[in-house]
Order: sequence, then C-alpha cells, then structure tokens
Amino acid sequence: MADPKNDDFLDDLEALAAEEDAREEAEELEEPSEADMIAELEAERDQYKDRFMRALADAENARKRADRDRKEAENYGSTRLARDLLPVYDNLQRALTAANEEQKQISVALLEGVELTLRELQSVFRKHGIDVIKPEVGDRFDPQIHEAMFEAPVPNTKAGDIIQVSAEGFMLYDRLLRPAQVGVSSTPAS
Repeated sequence: MADPKNDDFLDDLEALAAEEDAREEAEELEEPSEADMIAELEAERDQYKDRFMRALADAENARKRADRDRKEAENYGSTRLARDLLPVYDNLQRALTAANEEQKQISVALLEGVELTLRELQSVFRKHGIDVIKPEVGDRFDPQIHEAMFEAPVPNTKAGDIIQVSAEGFMLYDRLLRPAQVGVSSTPAS
C-alpha cells in the first residue's frame, strides 16, 4: 500500500512545478516594462538617426563630387579641340614672321588679315582659359613648362639657359596643354 504522506508530498511537488511553469508562461506573455520599451525605442531611434546622418553625408559628398566633375568637364572638356587648334596658331605665327620687308609692303592687306585672325584666335584662347607660354632667350629652362628639343654649348651662357625658342607652349587653366619647345645651353666647352 502507498504511503499517504508520500503521495501528498508528490502531489505538492507536482503542484509547485505546475505553478512555476504557469508563472514562467505568464512572464513570457507579460508585456515588457515601460523602461524596457523606452530603452528599446531609444536604441532603434539612435540606429535610424545614425543611418540618416550617414545617408545625409553620402548625399553631400555626391553633390560635391558632381560639382567638381561638372567644373572639371567645363574647364577641361575642350582639351582635344584646343590641342587641335594649336597648329593653326603656329601657322599664323609662322606666316607673319616669314614675310620680309618687301613682302610686307606688297601684301599689306593680306598680312593685316593674318594678324587680325591671329589676334582673334588669341582672344578666343583667353576666353576659354588658354594662356600662351612665351619663353625668352636667356630664361632658365623649366621642365614643368618647357620641352628641350636640343642642347648645345653656347659661349657666354650658363647651363640650363634657353638659347632658342622653337615653339610657344600653352596652358589650359592650370594644366599644361603643350610645353614650349626650346633649345637649351649646356656647359660651354672650354
């Protein structure tokens, strides 16, 4: 026969276990406390704020990049056309320097037309940010804007002095379009 005291004890244990299970289920079903909800909402808010600030910074960076690209395209987009016009400038310069005094007196109108055309081309160059690099004989050679076409020892000069200008150079704003082509003095032979 069973001991009634043990059966009651087992019944009490089962009842306690059932109560504990019911309490755990109730806790799971209970809504979180107000402080927990506030903390959770603040964390979510901070996460959205961080995302928003990053998106705002990305948009600002994209705007700045687009402005910089637009300005660069505006300033340097015509580089190929400008390079193609440089031989025209050179040829007009050669035409003016090739005419001797007799030809100048005979073809006054023609040379005036060439001069006016050259001036107009220079005006267009200035309007579009193209500056002429005009080195002079005796200036120092600068590899940033000059191209040495030859080197020769010339008396009464220092090594690195420009001794001849073959062609003028050109800058497009702050970029070199074409270096000035020059002859450079080497150390004179003794």
